[in-house]
Amino acid sequence: MKKLGVIVNPVAGMGGKVGLKGSDGLAILNKAREMGSQPEAPKRTIQALEVISRIKEEIDVITYPCEMGEDELRTAGFNPAVIGSIKSGETTPIDTIRAAQKMVDAGVDLLLFAGGDGTARNIYSVVGNRMPVLGIPAGVKMHSAVYAINPRNAGEAAALYLEGKVSQLREAEVMDIDEDAFRMGRVSAKLFGYLQIPEVKNRTQNVKAGSYSEADDLYGLAEEVVENMEKNTLYILGPGTTTRSISERLDLTNTLLGVDVVLNNQLLVSDANEHELCKLLDGKKAKIVVTVIGGQGHVFGRGNQQISPQIIKKVGKQNIIIVATDAKLISLQSRQLLVDTGDPELDQALCGIVRVVTGYEKSTMCRVGM
Repeated sequence: MKKLGVIVNPVAGMGGKVGLKGSDGLAILNKAREMGSQPEAPKRTIQALEVISRIKEEIDVITYPCEMGEDELRTAGFNPAVIGSIKSGETTPIDTIRAAQKMVDAGVDLLLFAGGDGTARNIYSVVGNRMPVLGIPAGVKMHSAVYAINPRNAGEAAALYLEGKVSQLREAEVMDIDEDAFRMGRVSAKLFGYLQIPEVKNRTQNVKAGSYSEADDLYGLAEEVVENMEKNTLYILGPGTTTRSISERLDLTNTLLGVDVVLNNQLLVSDANEHELCKLLDGKKAKIVVTVIGGQGHVFGRGNQQISPQIIKKVGKQNIIIVATDAKLISLQSRQLLVDTGDPELDQALCGIVRVVTGYEKSTMCRVGM
């Protein structure tokens, strides 16, 4: 029987909704908890495992104790072999590294892990190219290409590989950024190496690409959005250089990697978190302006977790404005746009054909999928 190893970084993604742009380091993690952040990785892992459960009688599953995999597997109906030990509620990257070494020693056929770019780095530091791995996206940034498009795709890709229906592997980049610089609006990304992942078409994400935006296109795009802004309407501007051009057109300061709120052409809140957005939306008309992650295609679920499912539902699908230059859309090589909010029903509701503003009086129609 094939052996599946499962590792969960239970604190991955906790800095997202509260606007901390990551969860690396104990100080940031404690701050996220103080701000009321709840773990995202466990529920996203369960979503992936529920897909794999269709073959649970055909595989052996090995995992780490409690919240590092055991709890999620038992919730999804598995009876895993549990190895190693942790101090529950106080896990650190060292636990991930130790778990990965245990999986190598156990000779698992596929290591499925949940986390973000920091978790991928920890896994890479031990595994290298010694076994296939696959990531369940549960972090904030996720520039790396080792992750599936969403948890259910992670489960499907893992199941197909373990069933022998997919055998080809490909090298996928492990990327990470300097979170301190990231919080100050500077992206300093570094390639740390490559992990082997199952080659399952349309289920794994690409490495995040840099900005393809051109000045004239950005200026026209910003002009189009600003010209059509409605009075007494909140505009929630997502992260990125594309949305920054809208703030620049209004002569407003901008949180490049955060979420800003504009009302009547004035900056109302800078670097807002989910809680602040929720309070602002009470009884107010609002629109969300987001761009597309270059090279990957994600509209929601990568770096803009402050705009959570709760916020999107309050605003309404009809009030979402997607902006992207032609060059950025071309970089997707005709692939569809993607959503991975953490709420599968909302993701399904967001799918379909949408209008994307690409310049002044210019737009194109794109398909959104999950």
